[in-house]
Amino acid sequence: MALATDSAVLEANGLVKRFGARVALREVSLSAQRGELVAVIGPNGAGKTTLLSILAGIQRPDAGSISRSRGEVGWVPQQAAVYGKLTVTENLRLFARLERRKDVDAAVAAMLDQTDLHDRADDQVQTLSGGNRQRINIAIGLLSEPEVLLLDEPSAALDPRQRDRLWEFIRALAERGTAVVYSTHVVPEAERYADQVLVLADGEKLFDGPPREFERVVAEECGEAPDFEAAFVEFLRHRGH
Repeated sequence: MALATDSAVLEANGLVKRFGARVALREVSLSAQRGELVAVIGPNGAGKTTLLSILAGIQRPDAGSISRSRGEVGWVPQQAAVYGKLTVTENLRLFARLERRKDVDAAVAAMLDQTDLHDRADDQVQTLSGGNRQRINIAIGLLSEPEVLLLDEPSAALDPRQRDRLWEFIRALAERGTAVVYSTHVVPEAERYADQVLVLADGEKLFDGPPREFERVVAEECGEAPDFEAAFVEFLRHRGH
């Protein structure tokens, strides 16, 4: 649950992105408060990864504004950035140096604490489970001590048990005050974990608000749905996507 705050730690207004004749984002706005979990959901090609990569400073928007620069947010792409043949500690040490942390040893120790992987610190990353590799990947995104963490499909390719453990880790980050913005194809992850849900389709923002409010809107527009995922599918169909 989001911590009480008077202002957003991340704001994006009117983001537009074009790839040739194709418009990938159509004046999309988003905000996240301290300790808030914001889910970005939508069908394939909706613009989810494009939105997060712009928020991360990886891509430039063609129009619109973002309140934070590239160095002020943590970015965790779907493809893990870790080196499989290096140990957990060696990966963290390498990326801590790249982030120019003044006390590399302290940064590594802090990330081992957060990931709860002290017992695997000297193991090669390639020997870890998918869930533990993703926790290391997220820890690397946290090395700059950002107030905002962006996660692109963080639970992709994980089994249900690994997914639950990963979300325990992510929720703990939010409880400590990190704003987390994540995209997901696993629609129930939006209902279960998010404080706010942003629905994208064909680069257009169709909804932005709490999961319960989304269900209420769908019920008014389309009738009651048996669950959140069914409501999402019906909402897209009703809106012509």
